[in-house]
Amino acid sequence: MGQDQTKQQIEKGLLLYQSNHTDKALHIWLKVLEKTSDPGGKFRVLGCLITAHSEMGKYRDMLKYALTQIDTAREMEDPDYLTEGYLNLARSNEKLCDFQKTVSYCKTCLNMQGTTTSLLLNGQVCLSMGNAFLGMSVFQKALENYEKGLRYAHNNDDKMLECRVCCSLGSFYTQLKDYEKALFFPCKAAELVNDYGKGWSLKYRAMSQYHMAVAYRKLGRLPDAMDCCEESMKIALQHGDRPLQSLCLLCFADIHRNRNDVEKALPRYESSMCIMTETGNRLGQVQVYLGVAKCWLTQKELDKALDTVQRALELAEGLGNKLCILKAHCLNEGIFRSKEQQAELREHVVKFHECVEEMELYCGMCGESIGEKNHQLQALPCSHVFHLK
Repeated sequence: MGQDQTKQQIEKGLLLYQSNHTDKALHIWLKVLEKTSDPGGKFRVLGCLITAHSEMGKYRDMLKYALTQIDTAREMEDPDYLTEGYLNLARSNEKLCDFQKTVSYCKTCLNMQGTTTSLLLNGQVCLSMGNAFLGMSVFQKALENYEKGLRYAHNNDDKMLECRVCCSLGSFYTQLKDYEKALFFPCKAAELVNDYGKGWSLKYRAMSQYHMAVAYRKLGRLPDAMDCCEESMKIALQHGDRPLQSLCLLCFADIHRNRNDVEKALPRYESSMCIMTETGNRLGQVQVYLGVAKCWLTQKELDKALDTVQRALELAEGLGNKLCILKAHCLNEGIFRSKEQQAELREHVVKFHECVEEMELYCGMCGESIGEKNHQLQALPCSHVFHLK
């Protein structure tokens, strides 16, 4: 299959994919991959396969195609193609929660001396690197990369990238418990979708609604959280977006738990866990376990809670997510206090404080810890964060 025919078939697949005929599109692209003699066409069709598998939550397949794409780029000896290939490799590892690898592939991208084409990708590289640092609870570096990503988005007038960075900043401030900002950024993303997103994929709207739902829940505005989450879930179901479905189920479960309705919460945690196990979202699985443990605690089922926290802790340690490790020690502290087991209680208190120190979660102004309760935060130009008060 020559260059022109390859191009035609890729376009045909794209039109099918955009009108939700994913299986037909994949069939065409796989055929192109098998038959094309054009290296540039092969690279592009691998890009289509990477995007499609990412959106379906088939991250292991995404990684497989990203590795093939890197080999293709090496054969072509083109720095722009190599930069894009390494970015796809970074994103695949980010989705599979291999955060150290993500950071290292992102750094490779930023060190490539490509042309202006690869410079346009730098904003996406910074976003991916920010997400990886957030996944390891390295907050200052995460914020630094998000702010760089926003600068690239503004300089290149890239509204889609700005929308994605705003959603990630929503997650960032949710974790540091500045819920005003956690709501502000996804609302900004939703505005961008309304103002510029006529031709965009609906996933951008769904993503901003989901992040708004999380912030509303944290602010105790549960009906608003439910509305946004339902809107997000509707789009995720229409588009077969499994990763987003799992996040919405987790959010629904958390909302029901906040309403003290454990009977409704537990099956939703279970459904969320099934999808997250299938896609390989290990960080999401930790969050499910922590939610389930809180349900057992409200029902005074201390042994079940302890067992669930232990699973969360093992997974979080494997990922290197310090904030989830801290939350697990905090829950264990409460369990052992209820069981009046002083030695175990002391052990978890010590480990909890070690985590706070490791994450450097102290305000440089007042010395109090950040992320303990809902406080408005302010970031300095060096990406250090302190209490606004």
